[in-house]
Amino acid sequence: MTAPAARAPEGGSAAPELPPTHAALVCVALPGLAISGEGQLTGRGLDGFYRGGRRLLSRCQLRVAGREPLPVQARMTSADSARFVGTLRVSPAAGPDPDVVVERTRRADGTERITLRNAAVRALRLPVEVALGTDLAELAVIASGRAGPELPATVHDSGLRWAMAGAAACVIADPPPSDALASAGLLRWEVELPPGGTAAVELRVRLDGAGPLRPAGHTTTSPLAPARASGDDPRVAPLLQAAVADLQALLLRDPAHPSDIHLAAGAPWRCGLAPAEALAAARMALPLGTRLAAGTLRALARTQLADRSPRAGLIPGPRRDAGPLLPPGCTGTEATLLFPVLLAEARRWGLPEQETRELLPAAERCLTWLRTTAGDGPYLPDPQPGGPARCDTQAHAHRAALLGADLLDAFDRPGAIELRQWAQALQAAFRADFWIEDHGGGRPAAALTPDGRPVSHLGSTAVHLLDTGLLGSGRLAPGLLDPVQTEQLARLLGTPVLDAGWGLRGLGAKECGHNPFGHRTGAVRVHDTALAVAGLAAAGFEKEASGLLRGLLDAAEHFGHRLPDMFAGEQRFSGSAPLPHPAACRPAATAAASAIAMLTSLAGIRPDTPAGTVTLSPIRSAPLGELGLTGLRVAGAPFAVRVSRLGLAMVEEAADGLQLGV
Repeated sequence: MTAPAARAPEGGSAAPELPPTHAALVCVALPGLAISGEGQLTGRGLDGFYRGGRRLLSRCQLRVAGREPLPVQARMTSADSARFVGTLRVSPAAGPDPDVVVERTRRADGTERITLRNAAVRALRLPVEVALGTDLAELAVIASGRAGPELPATVHDSGLRWAMAGAAACVIADPPPSDALASAGLLRWEVELPPGGTAAVELRVRLDGAGPLRPAGHTTTSPLAPARASGDDPRVAPLLQAAVADLQALLLRDPAHPSDIHLAAGAPWRCGLAPAEALAAARMALPLGTRLAAGTLRALARTQLADRSPRAGLIPGPRRDAGPLLPPGCTGTEATLLFPVLLAEARRWGLPEQETRELLPAAERCLTWLRTTAGDGPYLPDPQPGGPARCDTQAHAHRAALLGADLLDAFDRPGAIELRQWAQALQAAFRADFWIEDHGGGRPAAALTPDGRPVSHLGSTAVHLLDTGLLGSGRLAPGLLDPVQTEQLARLLGTPVLDAGWGLRGLGAKECGHNPFGHRTGAVRVHDTALAVAGLAAAGFEKEASGLLRGLLDAAEHFGHRLPDMFAGEQRFSGSAPLPHPAACRPAATAAASAIAMLTSLAGIRPDTPAGTVTLSPIRSAPLGELGLTGLRVAGAPFAVRVSRLGLAMVEEAADGLQLGV
């Protein structure tokens, strides 16, 4: 989740803390970032402009008439830009009112525009100074507290330049400064402002040898449809708008194959390709089209281990901390099991048959890896070999086997029968071995140890048991739990033990080791909560689904509708607000895609493009009242649906020939 923490130095002194991000404004247009506090870039913490993970500028401090503006507002204006407003009193006789307004617009592409407006009744002549500095440090070095001092500057063109071994950056000013002092890192102007007049300076931060930033999400052919929401609940429109904008901001091109676009995991800590998160987010974003899924699948197919490897077919991924109760898990396992699922569901949403066929060999290798690794046993250990059999891993494996078999049958490929037989054996064993009976009605085990003992703690990863996957004709695949166990899990997800009132905790509040700020031991996981909403709704548990949905919508409002990947799992009470987590990614790909998955689950959109049908299974209780979704994509064409206050869904726009399924 976060950059590696630094070790404690010798002598027992504390290790440097990870710079907090919860109060920062993070502008994202990858590979560009701009991270700010109230307005001034101070050089402390994560402040600065970044490109490709390197900080090009860490300090940008403005002084007008020898004084810093008083900050009055700092807010995001879009996913990639922020606006800062400050005021100044420069006239001795001005009284309590400011007579200069300073507006700064900072963008992730490395530009900052500073505008001064004279609010006085007389002309003003003002000296303006901008103090600049940088360490050209890598983000991981900054996060571990090992960034060095600022580098010396040189005057360059209409600004300043800094260089070190292997990297150099410059700031160019327009208009050019009247004076530039390299030793102090200063640019100076004399600005004349008539009454009511304005003057502006634009700073452009550039990496030597690189042209202007061209983010993958700023192309005219975005892989994401411009979906919009409307309805009785005023929160749905800004939530979906922010989600689509954040996904656009997190798009990256495969450097060797620029036509293939995928998502970074999140900013600021995880601005590269994380296979499991990229696949999960692309899957939840399928209502926005299949191009993102196709680009993600192609990029990851190229990373798949070769046929001669002992782990042939595995898509490599790093270990992920699972808290103190289980060893770290392998995200490569999750990614390998997600690959055939995403391909199968993307085909249902409209991925062309030819593109599906080209990706099928990689999916077959994933399925072969699954059967080979599981061997003669019913369970898939993680990590292999000798790891525990995790509950969520078995859910991923079962879904991959069933959807993979469906995919193989569609293209007359062998292996489907064996996959279904293994999935059936896994289901029978799971229902017997993984269910722990207790006085409360029972619960699924978090894992089985290598010697078969259940690990009993309850956490949000159990929601993966409800995420069974989409088959043909609008049918959902069967899950690992029987109906009675599913009902009990739904009840548990709706209790305060797991539901903090804002979303699901990663670890239940009554479990040993619970920590409301623990990123796997009690913090609210947005992705898990969204999976629970969709899974509970699909299984018919609308009350529990609606409660979690409303809680997460309320939380999103406190976060300006831009959900982080996690936040503190403190219990909600009257008048409270969700507590941010200081190390959360915001924006995060899975959190943004979760908003799309939750809203589209209200309409229950289940397409089957190869069969030319789309089935609607809306939440009949209509927890948000009337809801309209436009600008979606099904079968490669615009798709719009409206759900009435009575819970009835109606298609308002669809591809020619697409029939409404039953």
